[in-house]
Amino acid sequence: MLGAASITWDLLPAPWSFAVVDGVYEFATPLWLLALLALPLLVWARGRRGAPVLVVPFAAAWHRAALVPRSRWPAVLAGAGLVLLVVALARPQRVEDRREVKQQGYDLMLAIDLSGSMLAEDYERNGERINRLQAIKPIIQAFITQRRGDRIGMVVFSGRAYTLAPLTFDHDWLARQVERLKLGLIEDGTAIGDGLGVALTRLEQAGRTEGDRRQGAFVVLMTDGANNRGLLTPEQATEIARTRGIPVYTIGAGRDGLVPMPVFDDRGNKVGYRRAISDLDEGQLRAISDATGGRFFRAVDLDTTEQAFAAIDAAQKIEFQAKSYLVATELFAWFALPGAALLFLGALVALPPQNPFRRRAAA
Repeated sequence: MLGAASITWDLLPAPWSFAVVDGVYEFATPLWLLALLALPLLVWARGRRGAPVLVVPFAAAWHRAALVPRSRWPAVLAGAGLVLLVVALARPQRVEDRREVKQQGYDLMLAIDLSGSMLAEDYERNGERINRLQAIKPIIQAFITQRRGDRIGMVVFSGRAYTLAPLTFDHDWLARQVERLKLGLIEDGTAIGDGLGVALTRLEQAGRTEGDRRQGAFVVLMTDGANNRGLLTPEQATEIARTRGIPVYTIGAGRDGLVPMPVFDDRGNKVGYRRAISDLDEGQLRAISDATGGRFFRAVDLDTTEQAFAAIDAAQKIEFQAKSYLVATELFAWFALPGAALLFLGALVALPPQNPFRRRAAA
């Protein structure tokens, strides 16, 4: 079984809603309501609090019960004020309308090779040598920035394959993740079959299929080598994609023949170059794309992204919910202001009668 690692960023609970006669209300941050559980504990702790006692001989003989019991009004007012403030922090809202915006587009999974051979510097930009990952990053960024109507996810692979991002509309976040990509994050190797397999599992969604074929979904596989690691072979992954009707567009990075491979010292500093044979298996990549209904491109071609976009846009789009808008009225002030007033009143009542501040407030 293929392993896929992903990160869930949204840790906050969904709003808690409830209906009454005149509408629907909800708490936008309901976790704050858990603070109400601490109020009984505070009442219990206050009840156990003892009055400070001076160690004075025969003090017990001087003690007399208070003629007037201590007022509980300060505690009652403070407790009610705290309850209202906690409810205010939970952000009560009256929901007036929910609007969903639907749009058409595609689901794209980008499978990106991060193997050590991507260090080969057989490309140039502005007269300087760049490695293969630096060469394909503009292609990746083009998919993210120019296809705003599509959901895009990313899988990275080397000796193993991992999910960097599930399908999402948050293209700005995806672009930041691409900038952070670097070689050496995963154990070395080229597991093309696993990379393609994990990308296909991320495209499994109920309601998006007709028969056994997935609608409006594509995989863009970017690699520079031949498969030499992994649990799935490229042929097995290709058969899965073909059976599910998911076209795979393959982009080969690197040039043929001998290529300059940087040499690093123990501190990670580049000290020179050595010549290495490029092992791009173009035949394998063409076989993957041909069998699944996709196309093969070379990263060196200037119109690679335009051709890939045109081929993808020729397919039928799918409709999905892009955004959900909530029209709500905040009721924070209806609870916060009375709560603060009750706290202030409780503090005022707790002051002794001879306190000058209390005399001024009473006047």
